[in-house]
Amino acid sequence: MASSSNNVNEEGIEKKEEPTPLEKHVMFFDINKDGVIYPWETYKGFRKIGSGVLLSTVASIFINIGLSGKTRPGKWPSPLFPIEVKNIKFAKHSSDSDIYDTEGRFVPEKFEELFNKHGRTNDNALTGEELDQLLKANKQPKDFAGHIAAKSEWKILYLLCKDENGLLPKETIRSVYDGSLFEQMAKEKQSKKHRGKSSS
Repeated sequence: MASSSNNVNEEGIEKKEEPTPLEKHVMFFDINKDGVIYPWETYKGFRKIGSGVLLSTVASIFINIGLSGKTRPGKWPSPLFPIEVKNIKFAKHSSDSDIYDTEGRFVPEKFEELFNKHGRTNDNALTGEELDQLLKANKQPKDFAGHIAAKSEWKILYLLCKDENGLLPKETIRSVYDGSLFEQMAKEKQSKKHRGKSSS
C-alpha cells in the first residue's frame, strides 16, 4: 500500500503546505485566520486598506456572494456566504489575465506579457486608459460575469493604488499577485494614523 507521507517530516509531524500566491492574496481578509472568510471579514479587510464604508460594503457583498459557492464544492449553499481559502483556486474567473494558473500559482511570464502588451506609456506602470484596453483584450465572448469580476478587481486596485500621476505601478500589481499588497497597505494606513495622532 502506498504511503501518504508526502506532507510528513522525519519526526512524523505533518508539515503544512506553503499557501499558494492566490491563497495568500485572499488570506489577508481571513481576519480570525480560521480558513474561512465571511462578508464581515471582507468588509473589515477593505476598511483596513483604506476603502470607504460604501465601497467596503458593496465589495464584501459582491465578493462573498460571487465566490462562496465556488469555494465550497459539494456543499449546500450557506446564507452567510463563507469563502473557503483552501479552495480559492476554484473561484478563478474567466476573462482574466491568467497570471495565476489553475492551482493558484503565480506565472511570471504572463505577468511580463501583460506589460509588454499594454504598458505602452511607461514600462513600469499602467495608465487608466491602458487598464481599460487590458480589460477589453481579456474579455471573452458572452462572458458577462467574468468580465464584470475582472473589471471590478482592476478598477478597485486602480482607485486605491494609483499614484499622483494616475499610474498604477508595476511593483504594486506584482504585490497583488504575490499576496503582499494588502498587508503593506494596512501597515501604511496604520502608520499614517499613528503619525496623525502624534502630531495633534
